Amino acid sequence: MVGAQIRFGDGASYELLMGEWSRNAGADFLDWLKPPPGLAWLDVGCGSGAFSGLVVERCAPLSLLGIDPSEGQLNFARGRGLGPAATFKTGDAMQIDLPDNSVDVAIAALVLHFMPEPLRGVSEMARIVRPGGFVAAYTWDLEGGGFPYEAMHRAMLAMDFETPSPPHPEAGNADEMHRLWTAAGLENIRQRQISVSRTFRDFDHYWQVGVLSPRLASVLGDLAPDQLALLKDTTRSLVPEPVVLRASANAISGRVGG
Repeated sequence: MVGAQIRFGDGASYELLMGEWSRNAGADFLDWLKPPPGLAWLDVGCGSGAFSGLVVERCAPLSLLGIDPSEGQLNFARGRGLGPAATFKTGDAMQIDLPDNSVDVAIAALVLHFMPEPLRGVSEMARIVRPGGFVAAYTWDLEGGGFPYEAMHRAMLAMDFETPSPPHPEAGNADEMHRLWTAAGLENIRQRQISVSRTFRDFDHYWQVGVLSPRLASVLGDLAPDQLALLKDTTRSLVPEPVVLRASANAISGRVGG
């Protein structure tokens, strides 16, 4: 199933689904990146603003612009009240509406695999970053089983249910990310893996949150009651007790030369 079927339009639902995962991964990522304060940031595919909020809280940015194609997500991000340094507007990662050399840091947090053309997206980020600035990203390692709701995904595959995938799941692979950063002409490339966990009250809590995923919900709506019950039982067999789930992302950072 094509990645274009995956849409994130509801900021509140996305926050329940991914907010905690995103903040945990983002905090680890920023600890590793160690950017100095007072920089101009671009958050590409900012979504509900979970990562943008971390940047404002932890990095004392001079400015932060978050762009995303979903107005529903942007409205949620604006509602976070991140202060005058942060602004959010509709934007396209394939054609960023900023001049060359206009920001110090461009980040793609958990969105690289959703870009229609990842190399074009990374090249656009490099274009708008000043010489010496950072172009960085972290992305769920989908092909390595790093998706936060991997248990549900595995249960669907075991039952031969086809689930939609992002346009480029391979963009979460460490080797592919290195290829993209190299092809975009970035220098001083660094990489690492990020592992995070999230505790759910019980299996029902995990299920109620997991079904909010557009990657999974598109399948669930077509299932008969007996199929849904079997899927839930199959998923339950793959989820540990207590319900502490783990996910992994690959992170990369490079600098613009010149």
